[in-house]
Amino acid sequence: MLDVRRLHMLKTVAARGSITAAAQSLALSPGAVSQQLSALRHDVGVELLRPDGRTVALTEAGRVLLEHADRILAAVQEAESAVAAVKGTVGATATLAALPSTVARIVAPALTALGSDHPQLTVTCLVTDQAQLRELTLGTVDVVLGQRYHHLPDATPRGIEVSPLLDDPLLVVTAAGQGDERPVALRELAVHSLAVPPPTTDCGQAILHACHQAGFTPTPRYVTADIAAQLAVARAGLATALVPRTAIDPATPGIRTAPIEDRPVRRLLFAATRRTETANPTTTAVVAALRAAAARENRTPRLRPA
Repeated sequence: MLDVRRLHMLKTVAARGSITAAAQSLALSPGAVSQQLSALRHDVGVELLRPDGRTVALTEAGRVLLEHADRILAAVQEAESAVAAVKGTVGATATLAALPSTVARIVAPALTALGSDHPQLTVTCLVTDQAQLRELTLGTVDVVLGQRYHHLPDATPRGIEVSPLLDDPLLVVTAAGQGDERPVALRELAVHSLAVPPPTTDCGQAILHACHQAGFTPTPRYVTADIAAQLAVARAGLATALVPRTAIDPATPGIRTAPIEDRPVRRLLFAATRRTETANPTTTAVVAALRAAAARENRTPRLRPA
């Protein structure tokens, strides 16, 4: 009989591209992973992996087995959720992957509420903006607080359930002594020096797309994905930044914010879990806390100048 844990290792190696990377994500030694994959190869009687430069790739037999492994692992997840639903209680642990820009105003309030409502639940929070949904499909995390900019197509992997939380607009951020509170037409920024994320990021692509739609190519003076750095140069009067509303602490001194009136740039914040027919009480509780925190954030008055 095939070992479910070995199937999960095969899936992880296929996703990570190497035994070493898979071992790191599984908190195992490369030798231990290799040993288990050798045992899986013995079980099925055929090679499952082949060298591919510095990485490994699935053989034809490996691809066939992985297709079945996906269904087997999904069935295991379904069984676990069904049993948890019968118990009817929130579990002891969960892992949440969240964007750095959501920690202060959504994640922290949500985890505080969870600690009060479900004191037995310990939530480990992985703060990252890298490949969150892949981690969810691999079982590394249980819930993802992710984002999708509205100009981008929906790339949700199969087997993932997405719950919209909040439409989060980008705000124009300048030094407190510059400009006024009126909404800004995006084309006005054509003459501004900008602090923006790299064009390889979703946010950077969204800004470029919106500016092109408004008829100009932006002039980036500072290129960084670090929102704190973007706000710092805006506060110093060195550049104008475009920053998601929830990423800005309302108490931040020395800045002025204004909405974009004609071509707003927005990201959809969402909670994602692995799809099961029976709701898991633990992940349901985490998503509910995120939804409540997002709803409170949506009711927060617009940021005022310092």
